[in-house]
This record gives sequence, structure tokens and C-alpha cells, in this order.
Amino acid sequence: MSIVIEGQTVEGTLSAEVGVARLDAASSRDFKKEMESLWGDNVTAVELDFSKVDFIDSSGVGALLGVYKRLPQGTGSVKLTKVKAPVQSVIELLRLHRIFEIAS
Repeated sequence: MSIVIEGQTVEGTLSAEVGVARLDAASSRDFKKEMESLWGDNVTAVELDFSKVDFIDSSGVGALLGVYKRLPQGTGSVKLTKVKAPVQSVIELLRLHRIFEIAS
């Protein structure tokens, strides 16, 4: 099963859909590998569709932070779209809404 689906880069923005309900220890390793395979030299921003994600744990958060750290420092951005309330609560609890743009 693919964790990241429909990934493409347009004008420096890598857009992809996370295709699992749980971004946790079981799926985060594959998420990282699949994001790595989609990554190009010109990626300056990432937009992830979280419409299918109902749950995220520390491993999933770590995987998202890994995506953020790969971007150009100071200019890169990560946008999470269609974020469900339980996932948004975790991100806000960890104060990561300061580095990830969240759009519900």
C-alpha cells in the first residue's frame, strides 16, 4: 500500500496526498521513503493533503519535521491541507502550527 499518493512538483512546490488513516510508527518509515523518491532538486515548498489522516503520533510528527528540515532554511514552507480536528490538535499541542501552515 502506498503511503504517499499523487505526488508531483510544480514550480518548486511538491504536492502530495497522504493515503493512510494513521501516520504513526508503522507508516512513517514508508512515508519518509516515498517522500524521498518524490523529492527533486528544485523543491522549495511542500503541500500535503491530510484528508485521509485521522491520527498522528510522534513518529508521524517526526516524519513531517524531516520534510521541513529538507527545505531551504528560512524560505521553505510546509502546508498541511484538509487537516482533521484530532490531527490539528496534536500539531497545535506540540506548537508545530508555528512552522506548518494548517488549512482545514
